[in-house]
Amino acid sequence: MIIIQLKGGMGNQMFQYALYKQLKKLGRDVKIDDVNGFIDDKLREPVLQRFGIEYTRATQDEVIKITDSKMDIFSRIRRKLTGRKTFRIDEAEGIFEPRIFEVEDAYLVGYWQSDKYFPDQSVIEELKSEFEKRPQEIMQDSVSWTTLQQVECCESVSLHIRRTDYIDAEHIHIHHICTEKYYKNAIDEVRKQFPNAVFFIFTDDKEWCKKHFRGPNFIVVDLDENAYTDIAEMTLMSRCKHHIMANSSFSWWAAWLNDNPRKIVIAPNKWINNKRMDDIYTDRMTKIAI
Repeated sequence: MIIIQLKGGMGNQMFQYALYKQLKKLGRDVKIDDVNGFIDDKLREPVLQRFGIEYTRATQDEVIKITDSKMDIFSRIRRKLTGRKTFRIDEAEGIFEPRIFEVEDAYLVGYWQSDKYFPDQSVIEELKSEFEKRPQEIMQDSVSWTTLQQVECCESVSLHIRRTDYIDAEHIHIHHICTEKYYKNAIDEVRKQFPNAVFFIFTDDKEWCKKHFRGPNFIVVDLDENAYTDIAEMTLMSRCKHHIMANSSFSWWAAWLNDNPRKIVIAPNKWINNKRMDDIYTDRMTKIAI
């Protein structure tokens, strides 16, 4: 049996689910543990159900067995004498590990942020079917509908700026903030091909963006908060014709879901401070210095 630990925000969970789908396609007995990855993360919770997604859940007994983590006295003595007989595999770097496709028994802990983990075309089509929601299913406010009409009627570019959780004391040593220079250079790159581009800014720091991006071709998207706001934002981003990404799995998926053959996708050349992330980049992305 293979168990994948679900953890992190929505974009991260989408990557973990994509690996789950690929392993099932390969005929593995695979389940998802959607409990233990959130015990020490009070800010996040399992969110795939918001897409209407169902998956096979691992029981706590199955997790304990595959990680050899029984806490009875006999198990603890045995581990001291012979060592832990765990099948846990922790992702060390953001580099594709092909051995993941070969294991029969494993407890997988990581983010698995690469499209190389779901290469099967039928899996790709299934993921798009599950992640691409019809607007009427998720858009519950007039701002969403107005924004949708706007992005579909112009040379729209989603511009993703993530700040608040990247600059707090707990995460600033991990995340590398995309600079104003990065966004300016990315905007200039888009305008070389599309001078009339309109930039729809999706962000967790709207006031900062309003101060730094001014003019009629910059629109800070501000949706009403509800249970589907995050999916509505990703849907609107994916409906834009081009993308300027943050170093965020959220904007990665928005760009991936866009089937526009002419799309420009610009990504920061540095993703994170504490890991190599070579394989998060797809062939469609143009990297710009952060």
